[in-house]
Amino acid sequence: MSHECCEGVRGLRFSRRYFLKQGGIALVGMSAMPAFLQRAAAATAMPNKKQLVVLFQRGAADGLNIVVPFSEQNYYRLRPTIAIPQPRRGGADAAIDLDGYFGLHPSLAGLEPLFRKDQLAIVHAAGSPDPTRSHFEAQDFMESGTPGVKATEDGWLNRAMEAVPEENASPFRAVAMGPNLPRMLHGSASAIALPDLRQFKVMPQSPAMAATVQGGFEAMYAQTVDHALHGTGTETFEAIDMLRKVDPGKYTPEHGAQFPTNRLGQSLQQIGQLLKANIGVEVLFVDCGGWDNHVNEGGVQGQLSNLLKDLGQGLAAFHQDMGDRMQDIVVVTMSEFGRTAKENGNRGTDHGHANCMFVMGGDVKGGRVYGAWPGLADHQLNEGRDLALTTDFRLVLGEILSKHNGVLDLNAVFPGFENNPRRFAGLIKG
Repeated sequence: MSHECCEGVRGLRFSRRYFLKQGGIALVGMSAMPAFLQRAAAATAMPNKKQLVVLFQRGAADGLNIVVPFSEQNYYRLRPTIAIPQPRRGGADAAIDLDGYFGLHPSLAGLEPLFRKDQLAIVHAAGSPDPTRSHFEAQDFMESGTPGVKATEDGWLNRAMEAVPEENASPFRAVAMGPNLPRMLHGSASAIALPDLRQFKVMPQSPAMAATVQGGFEAMYAQTVDHALHGTGTETFEAIDMLRKVDPGKYTPEHGAQFPTNRLGQSLQQIGQLLKANIGVEVLFVDCGGWDNHVNEGGVQGQLSNLLKDLGQGLAAFHQDMGDRMQDIVVVTMSEFGRTAKENGNRGTDHGHANCMFVMGGDVKGGRVYGAWPGLADHQLNEGRDLALTTDFRLVLGEILSKHNGVLDLNAVFPGFENNPRRFAGLIKG
C-alpha cells in the first residue's frame, strides 16, 4: 500500500492536489513552518455540512466481550475465565444491561447514558463476509469496501467523497489523524494526514517531494511569493493558514468534557477542534491498535478492559465536547474481524469472524442493538468457532452515507454489492 507519488510540477503553480493528494504530503510542526507560508493570504471560513468520523480498531476487537450476550448461556460455556458476568444490581464488575439480552463491558460505562438518550446504536454480528483471518487482508478489504477483491486501488471513504462532488471544496474536507493516509482515503478525491494539530509543518511522504523540500522549499518561492499565491497554488497556502488560525495550543474542550491523555483521546479532541473551526471538514478518520489479544485478554479487568476504557472515555468526551454540534455528526466504529467465540488456552481469543459496530450521533436512532443475532450454540457458529455474520458492514456504512451524508449512488462507493435501502437496519433517521 505505497503512497501515490505527487504529480509533476509546472512552473510555480503547484496545485492543491500536488501537495495533498493521497498522503503525498502531510501537515505537521507549526514551529518549523516557513515564514512565507505564515505570510499567506487569510482564508475564508467554510460552512460545514454533515460530518462523518470513522474509527478503526486495528487488530480485531473482541465484540463478544464488548457487547456481551449475557442472556445466552453458551457465552459462559465457551468463555469460562474471561466472560463478563451477568448484570447485577449495584455491581460495577459486571455487564451493563442494555436491553435484557445484551450488555456493555463495564469499562464502557461512559457510553451507557448515550445509549439511554438514543444517541448510540449498536450493530452486532456485523462485519466483512470474506472469511480471511489475515489482519492485512481483512483490513484491506474493509477499507477498500470490496471484500475478496484485492485489485481495488481506492478506498470506500474516498469514493464516497467523489460521489458527492463539491466545487471549491475545503482542503480539509477529508482528514486522517495520523502520519499517513489510511487505505480508506486513497483515491482521486483530495485528503490530508495530520499527525498532530499542535505542531505541523510541510512534511513530504515521497522521495520526489523529499528531494524538493530538502533542496530549499522556501528558496523556490522566496522571490516569487506573489506569483505563487495566484491561481490554484493559493489553495495550498490557504489550507495551511486555516489550520494556523485554529490555534490548537489554546484549545479548551467545552461542556466540562475531559479527554483521556492517550493517543486516541487526544486525536478525538483534535477532531473536535477541526470540526469547530468551520474550515469545511466533512470526513475524519482515526484508528487505534492493540486489539489482537491472543494472550491474557482478560474479562472485567485486563488488556481489553484498558482499551475499552480509553475508547469509552474518548467517545463520551467527544460527544460532550461537541454539544449541539453532534446533531450534524455521526461516528462509526469498525474492526477487521472479531474473535473466536471460545477462549483459547492462554486466557485470550484468536482470529474470528463477525463483530460489533458502534454508531453514535444526532442522526442515529439509538438505544437499540441492531442485527439478527445468530446464537452461540455449536451448530450456529461460523466454521464451528466464530460468531456468524448476519449484517454486512457495507449495509451499515451505506445507510450512514446515504441518509446522513447525502450519497445517492452507493454502487459507486461499494461496487459489486447490492446496497438496497430496503435492507437497511433503520439506524439512521431518514
